[in-house]
Amino acid sequence: MRAVLQRVTQASCTVDGKITGEIGNGFLVLLGIEDADTTEDLQWLANKIAGMRVFGDDNGLMNKALADIDGGILLISQFTLFAQTKKGNRPSFLRAAKPDKAIPMYEQMIAALEAIIGKKVATGIFGADMKISLLNDGPVTIMMDTKDRDNH
Repeated sequence: MRAVLQRVTQASCTVDGKITGEIGNGFLVLLGIEDADTTEDLQWLANKIAGMRVFGDDNGLMNKALADIDGGILLISQFTLFAQTKKGNRPSFLRAAKPDKAIPMYEQMIAALEAIIGKKVATGIFGADMKISLLNDGPVTIMMDTKDRDNH
């Protein structure tokens, strides 16, 4: 499972001209799911996202987490995070989970994040042609991959 977190002052997702989700301060999270991902990966990543201390404190240092700023999350499913680009100029997405695996995992991630942060997670629509609008704050962009976690 891969996630790209962007610290934002605002973000929204629009499908067919209608806003499906929007937040103020918080994280825009682009989430990629692959077949090998487990519930353990999902829970680890949800905890990591919610606990990431990248928001400024009174001294301007990145010491605050989402809960400290009452921030929101806009979660967008993005299979292209598993693009393989070694050969040619057309990426392959074979590692990305198919919808029958990815949709339940995406829904579980929404539920896990909501349980941790104690508020509704804004979303896009899985598989839709989404238009994402954001105002990066910093910019601060963090990439995470559950395969890189320390299992000790």
